Amino acid sequence: MQSHQEQAERKTLGDRSKMTELERIRHSCAHVMATAILRLWPDAQFAAGPPVESGFYYDVEVQHRISPEDFPKIEEEMKKEVKANHPFEKIIVDRNQAVKDAQTGRLGALSERPGNPSKFKLGNLEDIPENEPISYYKNGEFLDLCAGPHVMRTGNIGAFKLTSVASAYYKGDERNPQLQRIYGTAFKNKTEMEAYFKMVEEAKRRDHRKIGAEMGLYAIDTEYVGPGLPLWLPKGAAICEELEKLAKETEFAAGYVRVKTPHIAKERLYLTSGHLPVLYKESMYPPMELVEDPSSTSPHSHSPIKYYLKAMNCPHHHRIFAAEPRSYRDLPLRLAEYGTNYRYEQSGELFGLMRVRCLNMNDAHIYCTPEQFADEFNAVNNMYLKYFKIFGIEKYVMRYSTHDPSRLTGDNAKFVNEPELWKQTEEMVQRVLDESKIPYVKVPNEAAFYGPKIDVQVWSVIGREFTLATNQVDFAVPKRFGLVYRDKDNTEKTPLCIHRAPLGTHERFIGFLIEHYAGNFPLWLAPEQVRVLTIGEDAPLVNYAKEIVRELRANMVRAEGEYTNDKINGKIQQAEQAKVHTMLVVGPRDMAANAVSVRMHGKGNVGVKPRNEAFQEILRAIRERTS
Repeated sequence: MQSHQEQAERKTLGDRSKMTELERIRHSCAHVMATAILRLWPDAQFAAGPPVESGFYYDVEVQHRISPEDFPKIEEEMKKEVKANHPFEKIIVDRNQAVKDAQTGRLGALSERPGNPSKFKLGNLEDIPENEPISYYKNGEFLDLCAGPHVMRTGNIGAFKLTSVASAYYKGDERNPQLQRIYGTAFKNKTEMEAYFKMVEEAKRRDHRKIGAEMGLYAIDTEYVGPGLPLWLPKGAAICEELEKLAKETEFAAGYVRVKTPHIAKERLYLTSGHLPVLYKESMYPPMELVEDPSSTSPHSHSPIKYYLKAMNCPHHHRIFAAEPRSYRDLPLRLAEYGTNYRYEQSGELFGLMRVRCLNMNDAHIYCTPEQFADEFNAVNNMYLKYFKIFGIEKYVMRYSTHDPSRLTGDNAKFVNEPELWKQTEEMVQRVLDESKIPYVKVPNEAAFYGPKIDVQVWSVIGREFTLATNQVDFAVPKRFGLVYRDKDNTEKTPLCIHRAPLGTHERFIGFLIEHYAGNFPLWLAPEQVRVLTIGEDAPLVNYAKEIVRELRANMVRAEGEYTNDKINGKIQQAEQAKVHTMLVVGPRDMAANAVSVRMHGKGNVGVKPRNEAFQEILRAIRERTS
């Protein structure tokens, strides 16, 4: 049984009212699964059973160790409950009644269980706000503490399947009991479910960890370097370099200027930005405490100063803005950097290149006036669209996150307390999105602490969803740093700041691209762009092949040669397995005609071409970033 620390946050009643039909089906299926498990193992104690992105789960404590071998019999019992077509009945109770029912063992059960209270439901009751109604949902004999919503009847659940079992701590806290987490998924019908599992199988084939290892792109050395700290091998580093080149060219054309910042900073920087002492501390590596000048006679110089590894680039960029006097004539100022950040992700959350502790971000911060905001924000969105076209990303949506006005003050404050600025910036962002006709969905209560943000969701060619990058508006932190520019009326004003990272991080974006292309990168991005293969190893032929490789490399083409006497079919097969984009096969006839036989990965032989023509086609495809 695998350990798993994914923990769905308890949804508010407002969030629940917005649950989709599919989420309701999956939530209902979790209850049906619990019903089935109780029929098989009546001693089972249930904790929480929410819908999640790919289906649903229910955490359960039961003496029997549930395994995938048990899934068929659980599913049989589930089918009986679906066939029974029991209604999902909502029952409102007061807190005292809920506590009483939990103490008798009735909640999360088929009947009362004297001497076996519903201990996890008692704990769940503590999480329900005092002003929120408490409700049960009942299907057949199963009664559960639940705020809903559900489908009307168990018969409304379409196709379902149990998928895996893992371990999880109650409420995600390792101090609590460890439970068994049973995962499943459900869909409106069998056709949708079959399409989903077909996509899952294809995703396994395209897994970036598998392909990354096969192609020699990166390594994670947990013994000497540490978990979540990727080592980019030469072929992976080539992809990083190409992405940086694309970003630098695009940003230069758009009027960005490049900066460089150190990998560490004093604690004061992050206290000023607001990331410390609370908001971001858990995601940062612990501080280093250094005495600046131990030989000094000043008593103050012996006090240790805390330094932190850089977890984000924005505070450093704010200090660059502050390094020189600024006028409205200097704005917009667009500071760009492929900055290296370090974030202490929990070990259970690390996942290949998708969740790491060291990340290289395509970051930039745009300082502008309110009047310039719409044009700047729209230009960033257009940059996204340009990249989507280059990488063949056809399905995407902007996830526009706003603040919750009730969380500006008090113990549960989550956002800076600037209600008017929140209103203004959210209106500006929405206006730009509406006018640009870019598809977006509005998500409440998920903004950054300093302003509204957009998370860019993209889908790979097989329909798998990824969070690619983020785009944020910051009206608060520049003020905390005292950033100002002198306006036309000779008064000092605080600029707005747009945080943007269209290509995200090398780690996450390359992980996405590996799966998107299944490792079959376009020529401009391929780690090995060209391999020259000789038919035989006669000296004149080998020299001809080496001359081709030298000419290609002189034009910055990543070209290699294979000059051995191995059979040409074997050489081609090896190049195909290595996912080399273009193979130039040369034999005596090709050499005599100053030509090459061109093969392309996955496409086969495309014919004999004059050497210079083949060169120019390769260089043009790389320059234009086509296939």
